[in-house]
Amino acid sequence: ISTYYNPTSQVTTFPSLLYSTHSFTFLCPFPIPNMPAASAAAAAEPSPISGQTICVTGAGGFIASWMVKLLLEKGYTVRGTLRNPDDAKNGHLKELEGAKERLTLHKVDLLDLNSVKAAVHGCHGVFHTASPVTDNPEEMVEPAVNGAKNVIIAAAEANVRRVVFTSSIGAVYMDPKRSVDVEVDESCWSDLEFCKNTKNWYCYGKAVAEQAAWDIAKEKEVDLVVVNPVLVLGPLLQPTINASTIHILKYLTGSAKTYANATQAYVHVRDVALAHILVYEKPSASGRYLCAESSLHRGELVEILAKYFPEYPIPTKCSDEKNPRVKPHIFSNKKLKDLGLEFTPVSQCLYETVKSLQEQGHIPVPKKDDSLAVKS
Repeated sequence: ISTYYNPTSQVTTFPSLLYSTHSFTFLCPFPIPNMPAASAAAAAEPSPISGQTICVTGAGGFIASWMVKLLLEKGYTVRGTLRNPDDAKNGHLKELEGAKERLTLHKVDLLDLNSVKAAVHGCHGVFHTASPVTDNPEEMVEPAVNGAKNVIIAAAEANVRRVVFTSSIGAVYMDPKRSVDVEVDESCWSDLEFCKNTKNWYCYGKAVAEQAAWDIAKEKEVDLVVVNPVLVLGPLLQPTINASTIHILKYLTGSAKTYANATQAYVHVRDVALAHILVYEKPSASGRYLCAESSLHRGELVEILAKYFPEYPIPTKCSDEKNPRVKPHIFSNKKLKDLGLEFTPVSQCLYETVKSLQEQGHIPVPKKDDSLAVKS
């Protein structure tokens, strides 16, 4: 039995349904849940802040594109900042529903305070999700810190009601002194000395940039809320492949012959975007919010991929068969759940990621009927 899914309605669906996003349509073996509680409430009772202007930095990115999409759907006016608004890779933003009426794209250098001030002026809120792009991770730290400072200084001068900062789980969990059996929550921070000594510049940079954001927000009396996502997957809106999606792609192309004895936590990109909107709209939201659905060992990951996509050369052997399976970290998502966010199951997230890669031509689409590849 199949039925059509309307993203704006609260429809109870059947095991097979036509699921659509901005750029693709496919048969999905999962029942798409009703709208998350927060979204349903917002639909039933229009928020008094709908129609306001939100500035989204780095608007063409994987997560930011979904923020722009969902903000437009809710009725917000969106001001997106980009290094080059005319770059073809940002063209998908102009095709989003509501973009012609309520989306403007601005060329902004986040390291130029005046440039940032011009973009933020007149906005009611700011979602700061842009991060430096560099071939040398060590070089990302200083621009990430300065970019965050400039955004918050600009927000203070513009009297925005709240800044939502996209940090990372990398700023939270990297601490060798913390047992894997201890739940990681919003009170946890990565050990900066350990990150430096192990040259883990990603986690170091994320932690330093977030701490700098908190410091300048306190100094400037800016209402700051932070979202810390784990590895983000889900359908691509942009035409390019982002770093987190490569994590899955290598298991589908045959480039990975084995899987590592390692674990990873995952979350759907739509849930991350919803989390940002939720913490912006809820007056009671404060502090940090870990954004994670669940953690998987790489062995569990490839099993899910092979279950739904057996036609791809997905590895079946672990590169480390001598040692016991590494235990996953336990990440708390209670704060976001308490705000009403319902997380998309990781299996559905993985399925939608692969289908998106197929739709955009990043991996070959099997010639046989898709539905035959889906096992119950």
